[in-house]
Amino acid sequence: MKKLIILRGNSGSGKTTIAKELQSRFGRNTMVISQDVIRRDMLKVKDGKDTPALSLMRELLKYGKEHSDIVILEGIMYADWYKPLFDLAVRLYGSNVYAYYFDLPFEETVKRHHTKPNCHEFGEEAMRRWWREKDYSDVLQEICITAEKDIERIVNDIFNAVLKG
Repeated sequence: MKKLIILRGNSGSGKTTIAKELQSRFGRNTMVISQDVIRRDMLKVKDGKDTPALSLMRELLKYGKEHSDIVILEGIMYADWYKPLFDLAVRLYGSNVYAYYFDLPFEETVKRHHTKPNCHEFGEEAMRRWWREKDYSDVLQEICITAEKDIERIVNDIFNAVLKG
């Protein structure tokens, strides 16, 4: 059965790291759709309510449903701007959507950002501009991930939830 994992939250919260670990753990036929890769690397477009990245992300979500056992969608993906994508996700995957929101304090995201290889690309000031407190989706039934959980526990919790589902 096809399953979708959604990882959302503020910049620097660990979404990409968790997505990569999950892809490694699930193994073959696991697709990662990264908002940053699509928006910044592939399309070189700004984020926003009507970003051109949204239509490509929709198409990749459909592709993943057809061709992958597990799809992992990860990014900041503000709840209001990406609502059409979340609506599509629920239509495509139904009860097989496993959504997680990284609800970490701003200071923790800055600390985590400084451990990333691309930490020189932007800093605390930019992160503060992008910051949204508790940007929960009204479409997704998200489970909150807090700063108390380490990478291994987060990966294990999500992996086990998806396997049981």
